[in-house]
This record gives sequence, structure tokens and C-alpha cells, in this order.
Amino acid sequence: MGRKKIQIQRITDERNRQVTFTKRKFGLMKKAYELSVLCDCEIALIIFNHSNKLFQYASTDMDKVLLKYTEYNEPH
Repeated sequence: MGRKKIQIQRITDERNRQVTFTKRKFGLMKKAYELSVLCDCEIALIIFNHSNKLFQYASTDMDKVLLKYTEYNEPH
């Protein structure tokens, strides 16, 4: 039996929102790492929270990945 689907909407309780953010941020970074290892690809993940704190993950050097992105000429 699977989990019940949750309705995606803003979490009103500040503490619950922070806990959810922390857990989901970790899960997203873990998935990014796994994808980079399994598929031998470069990944850059940038997250700003509600107070503009930066969280980032890069499978290689972040600056090199971002430079590669900015120099990419084809439509995204």
C-alpha cells in the first residue's frame, strides 16, 4: 500500500515549513549526487531559502559548471 498523496501548497506553520525544507533539500541534493554518479553527468543545484541563505551542490567545480551553462548557445 502506497503513501497518501499530499496536496502541494505552502505550509503555513513556520516550524513545519523549516523542517520540511531541510528534509526535502537533503533529499534533492542526494538525488542530484546519485544522478551524477549513475549517469556520469555534471550537476549544479542552487537553492535560496526564504531568508536568501544559499545552499548549493555541484558534482564538480560549481564555477566551471556555471561557466559551461552561461556559454551554452543552444536554447534550453
